[in-house]
Amino acid sequence: MIDLRSDTVTKPSAAMRKAMAQAEVGDDVYGEDPTVNRLQDLVASLLGKKAALFVPSGTMANQLAIRIQTQPGQEVVAESRAHIVRYEQGAAGALAGVQLHWVAGERGIITAEQVQQAVRPKDPHTIQTALICLENTHNSGGGTIYPLATIERIRSVAGKAGVPMHLDGARLFNAVTATTLPPASYAQHFDTVSVCLSKGLGAPAGSLLIMNDLGLLEKARRCRRMYGGAMRQAGILAAAGLYALEHHIGRLKEDHDNAKRLARKLQQLSSVTVNPQHVETNIVIFDVVGHRLAPGAIVDALKQEGVLVNTIGGTSFRAVTHLDVSTAAVDRAYEVFARVLG
Repeated sequence: MIDLRSDTVTKPSAAMRKAMAQAEVGDDVYGEDPTVNRLQDLVASLLGKKAALFVPSGTMANQLAIRIQTQPGQEVVAESRAHIVRYEQGAAGALAGVQLHWVAGERGIITAEQVQQAVRPKDPHTIQTALICLENTHNSGGGTIYPLATIERIRSVAGKAGVPMHLDGARLFNAVTATTLPPASYAQHFDTVSVCLSKGLGAPAGSLLIMNDLGLLEKARRCRRMYGGAMRQAGILAAAGLYALEHHIGRLKEDHDNAKRLARKLQQLSSVTVNPQHVETNIVIFDVVGHRLAPGAIVDALKQEGVLVNTIGGTSFRAVTHLDVSTAAVDRAYEVFARVLG
């Protein structure tokens, strides 16, 4: 089976499993797990921040960032198809008591002008803007990379308004690999940043929330426990993350090349609409129009032939390349697409 549903489906390699089995561990709730501490120090250093906190998932990292930087009854600006909007189960409202102000972007990217319009005036009659969240790369936008210049302009707007910024950097290392910019170049413009280890980097679980403010770190640690994310001998998972950071960042380019290869091949099918120029990293979004099968039936037919993909609404589909999908597998997957969709 060729699984293109997400880059979250990767399996730990034998070498990663070995690193996990040999991990030195302690009780992380007491701050005594040396492998977790090493992972946190490494990621904080990579992003040019003072501290990082290891958590089970990217959703928890994002929600902790919202909780520690807002008050109930405030508002968070986010792109309308961002992960925190579509895929985090309304957690911002349920856990932090804030509402999300949706701003429709172009392939997930919003402009400084849009942010400026979205930030509420300091007025006793209006809800107050507490946080601005960006996502890089943008999942629903098709793995799009936020231009650094756009981030800088948004940061300027936020600074003038006195509003902090959070980066959902679940796939930040995909942006780093594609642009060759260091992670700190992006992170420097945000008060908090989340990064995920279990997507393209291939670890089985885990994310980190990174920041400069040690007061925020203490709040995040307390809220992590409140949310049920304080783990004990978590070094077993942290060891997988360390291995991923040490061995899997450079190879992300292979995933990007394979995604572009798949998009160019799909473009040959008359029933498929896809723009290979929009494939910036490892996510391919394409439409199937005028086919005899409904989208759900297309997914089932592809599965019967040995390829897994997701529908993402209407006639749109998403295919994601990752370290368990080789170039040869991409070519085999295209043969299946051609049989089903041709």
